[in-house]
Formats: sequence, C-alpha cells, structure tokens
Amino acid sequence: MILNLETATTNCSVSIAKNGEIISLREDNSPDYSHSEQLHIFIGNALKEASLTFKDISAIAVSKGPGSYTGLRIGVSAAKGLCFSLDLPLISVSTLESLAKQGYGKGFDFIIPLLDARRMEVYAAVFDAQGNGIRETRAEIINKDSFLEYAQKGSVLLIGDGAEKCRELLDHPNFSYHTALPTAKGMGELSYKKFKASDFENVAYFEPYYLKDFMLPSKKS
Repeated sequence: MILNLETATTNCSVSIAKNGEIISLREDNSPDYSHSEQLHIFIGNALKEASLTFKDISAIAVSKGPGSYTGLRIGVSAAKGLCFSLDLPLISVSTLESLAKQGYGKGFDFIIPLLDARRMEVYAAVFDAQGNGIRETRAEIINKDSFLEYAQKGSVLLIGDGAEKCRELLDHPNFSYHTALPTAKGMGELSYKKFKASDFENVAYFEPYYLKDFMLPSKKS
C-alpha cells in the first residue's frame, strides 16, 4: 500500500495504490485554496475510502517536480513529515513522467508532457509510446520549431496545461493537444516500481526538483 501525493500544480491530489493499482483517490483543482489546507484532509479521506489506517501504508510517494515552488514544498514537507513520524520509506516520482502516462495507449508515437511556466515557457520532457524517456526534462521557451524533430518522425501528443500555448505556434499536422494536469492517479504504477526496487530517497536530505521557480496563485481573501 503506497500513499501518493501530487501537489506540483494547482491540482491537489492524493491516491492510495495497492501493488500499483489505485484503490482510492481524492483531488481538487482550484487556484483559490491553499494545498496546505486541503492536503491532509484529502489524505484522511483517501484512507477512509480505502478502509485503511496509516498502519497499513508501506511507503509515501511524492511528485518531485518540476512545478510550482509553493506546491512542491507543501507536498514534499507533508511526505517527509509522514515518513519521519511513521518510519516509512520516501519515494519520489517525476511529475512529467506521471503526467505523460495520461497519453499512453492512445496511438501516438511520442508523448510530450508540458507544464506551464509562465509567458511562453514550459517544463517539458519527451517519452516514446512505451513510456521510455527519450529526452530529459528542460525549461524552455516555445517557438515555431519546438518539438518539430519528433513531429517529422511520427504522431506527437502534447499534454498538460502548457499544451495550449504550443497550439498557438506549432502548425505541423502530426501535433495533437490535450490540456491536463498531473494527478496522483498516475503515480501508482511508477511508485510501486520504485518500491519493488527499493529505490528510496533520503528523507532528511531530499529536496524537490524545482528546475525554475514560479509560484502558485495565492488564495483569494
């Protein structure tokens, strides 16, 4: 049983997975609330839905970034606190790899997850149809030639909240677009794979993968 936390964007998301399969999920995407107010409530709700307690949990997994500085800090702080108090291992999951999973099995040759990083900037990585990473994560400015090398080789799905700004500039017929956000639903298989390999983080020293700092909108008064 792995508790998965996703807070890298405006979507505050919590899931519990048994052997990689999601058995409960709680999430809400709203820029008008603080993750710090909702995250622990969602954790409690997810445990209740699965009829579990913390004693049943084998590890805590957290989305490590890139993403919102504020969101990542909240998620990682919560995960580390739970690991310390419950004496559980900490697993980190790539935010972009988890996001890319929403595009698998849809017939595309390449999946490019993109997170909005303000203006015309995005955080992006590239995966093939089997989920293998074929280009590392970068913070980059979108222009008319972005990702063209992949569109010239096959069909490309641009997925994430950064996909729309790409639609404005990219005109190759092999590009498709889907707006989405990272979710803890996509973390189950990835965190379980790391658990089986004992691929754990040092709880004391682990830090999120910021890549480039930007802030979530503050809660409205």
